[in-house]
Amino acid sequence: MMPPTQLARLTPVGSPSPRDAPHSAAAARLTRRQKAAIIVRFLLKEGADLPLGDLPDPLQASLTTQMGAMRYVDRATLADVVAEFASELEAMGLTFPRGVAGALSALDGRISAQTAARLRKEAGVRQFGDPWEQVCAAKPDALLGILMRESTEVAAVMLSKLATERAAELLGRLPGDRARRITYAVSRTGAVTPEAVDRIGLALAGELHDVPETAFDAGPVERVGAILNSSAAATRDAVLSGLDETDGDFARLVRKAIFTFVHIPARLAPLDVPRITREVDQPVLVTALAGATAAGLGDAVDFILANMSRRMADALREEIGELGEVSLTDGEAAMSQVVNAIRRLEAAGDITLIAAPDPDDTADTAARSDRAG
Repeated sequence: MMPPTQLARLTPVGSPSPRDAPHSAAAARLTRRQKAAIIVRFLLKEGADLPLGDLPDPLQASLTTQMGAMRYVDRATLADVVAEFASELEAMGLTFPRGVAGALSALDGRISAQTAARLRKEAGVRQFGDPWEQVCAAKPDALLGILMRESTEVAAVMLSKLATERAAELLGRLPGDRARRITYAVSRTGAVTPEAVDRIGLALAGELHDVPETAFDAGPVERVGAILNSSAAATRDAVLSGLDETDGDFARLVRKAIFTFVHIPARLAPLDVPRITREVDQPVLVTALAGATAAGLGDAVDFILANMSRRMADALREEIGELGEVSLTDGEAAMSQVVNAIRRLEAAGDITLIAAPDPDDTADTAARSDRAG
């Protein structure tokens, strides 16, 4: 932290306090705007760091214009203006944040999120800092939606305001034709005025803020998928069959979100198998492998055993043989623990699951294979 700036002493030692000092006739003739300009100029000259950017735009413009119109102030007038300013500071007992924006910052975490969101929307985006800072800080998916919805010209301006790496990432996620049109439009943004860029930023920031609050962090597909992941196989199949009849599109998305023991060979990287076996207690793993074998999930069992050390795989096979028959309930419970361990490691970023194929694509591929056969 920088040491506090030592300001020049304008009042001689032993002189009356600033509160008691009489103001000169010259200082009395000055307007409050002129006095503010004098104080700002004096503090800047003394090396003070003034956050003038926090002032409303009209006040910043007024202060700048006033400073540009003034020439010089004699030492006596300067001393009187500083004394008057110090006197007002000493008399000040309490200050409040300026406007709703400052009040919301002061009350952050102390009022409900719903009330804060409503007040923030009513107050307007302009009061909450630079709109482009809010746009640049938005999540990639939100920005991608803007790039897809807005006109090519607006998308080009937004892309130009983003950091290069982020702009490249978003451009790579756009359809080829859309990406080419926006890229070409960027070459034509040289004539865009700062006022137009500011208006675009305000509109986009307002669009980002105008998102209704939701009660759940995850979407319906993810929530249903998570529930069915932990359900018994019979329950899961019955629910999916019912969804196929009532809403085929939703059922397709839920199937894509589901990850169960049977999906391990297709979606778990072979090098990650040892991490899973370390995460699960060995008795649970033995029960899961035995239950999977009895349930006809031999491919998943072979995949797990093939991607660990031979000594450990042989030991597990021996324990599976000694365990004997496993009930359906115990087997499914153990398999769920293995799946939950995989999900935990994925959520922590320790492993990455291979993206699930689209069920429709899988069905089309199977149909083509049958016809070829």
